[in-house]
Amino acid sequence: MAANKAASKTAAPAASTIAPRKNDAALTMEDLASLAGVSTITVSRALRDSPLVTEKTREKIRRIADEQGYRLNISARNLRMRRSYSVAVVVEMTPVKGRPMSDPYPLELLGGITQELTTAGYSVVLTSKQLMDTAPVQGADGLILLGQGSHGEAVRFLQKAGLPLVVWGAPESGAIVVGSDNRRGGASVAERFLAQGRRKLVFLGDVDHAEVEERCAGFIDALGGQGTVHIIRPKAFTFESGFDSMTALLKKKGHAFDGVFAASDLLAMGAIRALTEHQLRVPDDVSVIGYDDTPGAASFVPPLTSVHQYLRDGGVLLAKKMLALMNGEQVESEMLPTTLIARQT
Repeated sequence: MAANKAASKTAAPAASTIAPRKNDAALTMEDLASLAGVSTITVSRALRDSPLVTEKTREKIRRIADEQGYRLNISARNLRMRRSYSVAVVVEMTPVKGRPMSDPYPLELLGGITQELTTAGYSVVLTSKQLMDTAPVQGADGLILLGQGSHGEAVRFLQKAGLPLVVWGAPESGAIVVGSDNRRGGASVAERFLAQGRRKLVFLGDVDHAEVEERCAGFIDALGGQGTVHIIRPKAFTFESGFDSMTALLKKKGHAFDGVFAASDLLAMGAIRALTEHQLRVPDDVSVIGYDDTPGAASFVPPLTSVHQYLRDGGVLLAKKMLALMNGEQVESEMLPTTLIARQT
């Protein structure tokens, strides 16, 4: 009888401390948290390399996970939480030979977006409006739209998806928008022309686009009736469009203007080429100012005066507002400042 009692004591179960075996398929994130002496959310963040967890703690949790053979099952986690931890970035831009996708717009915006979202543990799905029906886009937790399209049609199209949406562009009713203060940017160009005594002016840009319309409106308002403005509406934001539009204007009206405000640097550069081919000097005969302050503006001959946009900062702000929307927080539109960079045109 005593022997049986002794055997019973020997066979008693060990304490309930979790000690999973290596490669234990049943090991959960909760088990890992218990072994590391931290919360489950800390384990989740550490395995996603989140900066919200110190490097020391991340290393500790990764070491324990490796020892136990634990691998984060992202698909299972996402299915459980009904989230994909991905955001689709829709670029409303048709790549053409004269304006490739490698331009600073949209790459600088994308850099800021990717930096912010990946730090928060989200993946970025880059796509276009034509690919909205694909599985990665359909499964995204939110949408970021770069460019509103002509007459805002791209915004209305994406709103039908019913997902959290943040847009890069000009203020838009019914959408959260991050953008540059295009109206103020246009005003700064008008102020420079007036200071130079330029009064017979041309605006070069497609005002069907909300951002361009804002630049034009700010430009005209700031002139205060002190000059005349002739609006030319090229349908592309390319060097070739700037050249062709300016060539057509010169053939039709001759040298009847002394200042050109182009809605993009590429348009401005094309316009300058056309002016020089017609034996007009820039800026002596005609002053030209662009928009975006792309890297090529400073190296152009002559160096191009342009309105600078803080695109990378804009990308970071787009991502921050998207994260807030997905977390159910109140979000408002926000405009970033612009700066006129004076050079030699």
